[in-house]
Amino acid sequence: MSKTTLHSSEIVEQVKQGLALPVMEHFYTIQGEGFHSGVACYFIRLGGCDVGCPWCDVKESWEQEKHPIHTVDQIVDWVVSTKATKVVVTGGEPLMHQLDVLCNLFHEKGVDCHIETSGAHSYSGYWDWFTLSPKKRKLPQEESYSKAHELKVVIARANDFRFAEEQALKVNADCKLYLQPEWSKEGVILQDIIAYVKENPQWNISLQTHKYMDIP
Repeated sequence: MSKTTLHSSEIVEQVKQGLALPVMEHFYTIQGEGFHSGVACYFIRLGGCDVGCPWCDVKESWEQEKHPIHTVDQIVDWVVSTKATKVVVTGGEPLMHQLDVLCNLFHEKGVDCHIETSGAHSYSGYWDWFTLSPKKRKLPQEESYSKAHELKVVIARANDFRFAEEQALKVNADCKLYLQPEWSKEGVILQDIIAYVKENPQWNISLQTHKYMDIP
């Protein structure tokens, strides 16, 4: 099934049920962002996204039908063949897909499940860590705010700070708050973020440290 694309009604049904998923890429690496920065994680990047951030650095993930379909058993096998104890499901927009079965299989193998999502689609899966990265173009569904362990807002310009504060009002009281400079604007906006966090210490700074380390 690894080379099958979304043309068969049987395959479409398997994807709908979360028994198989379109995978753009997968790799064992070091988490570069947010609360778990520096931790070894296996990344599963799913195909498909309808949020369309103009600064997205994986726009090739947007078209779901361009990416091969793999069964969830195959996906879990990739991870357990390494020493990874944590998997990060990302995209694209991973919540476009039903992820209950995938999470159950990972938990059976003793692997912690993390997700990075805009929250714009219905919640599914069973997550040990839920990173909510909301986007103005398509806001999160309400359930995502209550589930979030970490709120990560990308800052590209000054008015993004207001958006970040609006989003922070909606998450639960234990949620960790992060501001992350948009990579192409980091040289311009990082000093503003530093100053903002010094004035508003409930926020933390997230940097894309994997790009400094030149790893995926």
